[in-house]
Amino acid sequence: MLAHTAFIPGWAGDREASVERLVAARTYARRGPASAELLAWLDAVEAECQTRCGHTRTALQLIGHGEDILANGGSHDSPDWFDWFSPIRLAAFKGNTQLRAGHLPQARETLLSVLDALGPADEKQATVILGDLAAVEAAAGHPEASCGYALRALEQLERTWYAMGMDRVREVRRALAPHQHEACVRELDDRLYGWSTTVSALSR
Repeated sequence: MLAHTAFIPGWAGDREASVERLVAARTYARRGPASAELLAWLDAVEAECQTRCGHTRTALQLIGHGEDILANGGSHDSPDWFDWFSPIRLAAFKGNTQLRAGHLPQARETLLSVLDALGPADEKQATVILGDLAAVEAAAGHPEASCGYALRALEQLERTWYAMGMDRVREVRRALAPHQHEACVRELDDRLYGWSTTVSALSR
């Protein structure tokens, strides 16, 4: 889908290019029977790109708009292949944006609610949410809590590899640099650079 291509410039910090691609995606969506889930997903994609470009206020507004769309519903059903996006997935985007905006109590609450709502089929997503929760606690100055979530993410990654989840854990470890001599961080390093994690990564 065209909207997926917006992630490339968005993650590179090219706000104009990402917005341009999303304008095109929204234009195509208006031409067909777009479902509420699809329209909300477009808001989520744009919010992710805006967040990566440092515009978290705009991102939170987009997520709020997506929440309203899902709450109000629509007259069109989503296509069969678009069965993975839901209010929980939108909330996951929201939690990450709140984290990057520095709204730590709100991010913690949002991400915990997402984690509680994930099912057995959402193992990959769980690694990302655990990584974001670890980042929240690192930013809040709680290294032990941060390491606890990061270790849970690594345990899940050994069972279900997901590169994005590992990226989140590595970001957290960088954020924990001021606490690197604490026992909890050393334990995290032992697991992060342990043999089982390395084998899991190399086998994918």
